Amino acid sequence: MAVAIRLSRGGAKKRPYYRVVVADSRSPRDGNYLEQVGTYNPLLAKDDENRVKLTEDRVRYWLGVGAQPTDRVARMLDAAGIKERAATNNPKKAEPGQKAKDRAEERAEKAREAEEAAKAAEEEANKPAEDEAAAEAPAEEAAAEAPAEEAAAEDASEEKTEG
Repeated sequence: MAVAIRLSRGGAKKRPYYRVVVADSRSPRDGNYLEQVGTYNPLLAKDDENRVKLTEDRVRYWLGVGAQPTDRVARMLDAAGIKERAATNNPKKAEPGQKAKDRAEERAEKAREAEEAAKAAEEEANKPAEDEAAAEAPAEEAAAEAPAEEAAAEDASEEKTEG
């Protein structure tokens, strides 16, 4: 028989209250237990001494005969100084799941496509104005070149008359 030290929920709806119990690991969460070794009231402040109450000598006895605490109870035992708990390191704790990553990629792709479509629409809107400006530019250049050509022709004719 595998024995576990775990929490058994009591209290009313939205008002949890837990017993720290020693039970067969196969029995239901709130079912029969071998012994109650403490209480836990999560509604109390974290620094309140009544938040977690443990019967230390009974907990040590059950740990001595091979009872395995659940993770939450192991944290409580570590805080009470009854049993050391190795700190766990989960580097992927804050990393989103695969589906969330896929959704983020899809959103980014849609945003890129929308941005490209907006740029294309903006370019289309500016294109006729650029065409008109381009059409006016050669005329202006030709007008600018014409006086220069006339001035060159006048210089040439002056040289002929002098010479």
